[in-house]
Amino acid sequence: MSEQKLTAELRTEFGKGYARRARMAGQIPAVIYGHGAEPLHVNLPAKATTLAVRVSNALLAIDVDGEQHLTLVKDIQRDPVKQIIEHVDLQTVKAGEKVTVDVAIHVSGEVAPGAVATLEATTISLEAEATHVPTAVEVDIEGRKAGENVHASDLVLPKGSTLLADAETLVVRVAEEAAAEEAEESGEAAAE
Repeated sequence: MSEQKLTAELRTEFGKGYARRARMAGQIPAVIYGHGAEPLHVNLPAKATTLAVRVSNALLAIDVDGEQHLTLVKDIQRDPVKQIIEHVDLQTVKAGEKVTVDVAIHVSGEVAPGAVATLEATTISLEAEATHVPTAVEVDIEGRKAGENVHASDLVLPKGSTLLADAETLVVRVAEEAAAEEAEESGEAAAE
């Protein structure tokens, strides 16, 4: 994943009122922390930041008064109604450093006739190099029959990544179509 470059302004005021004024001026309050340094409070350009953080685990190169900070997005707070970004937490990283990230799981292929696949885990915890964080882990279920489940240990991880999740974690469940429908119906009956 390539890094996105953003220019930030140092923030000296704090509080709800200041944060509202900053957002109205097209800026997003953020904090940069890590490596034992004091947290650095900044304002990021709203439009560029919103575009940059559309992917999970975005790598951002932040310029604060000429000083470069290589960061990884750790948390984004959004307005629950409007879904606009209200605040961003950024963790300082270094090239070559290993970081812990949750990576999305993408399923491809079709199971065998008479079987149905259910995605049990949408993300998986990995350790990867900060500048080469994978965007997703692909799981191929082509032709799998009922009972041929996919566990975390079965995943083909991107180069340089290490599995941190339990190897027995169920990622994709493949069951008989009729059994899956019965389980769904019994779940609905229990809910009523």
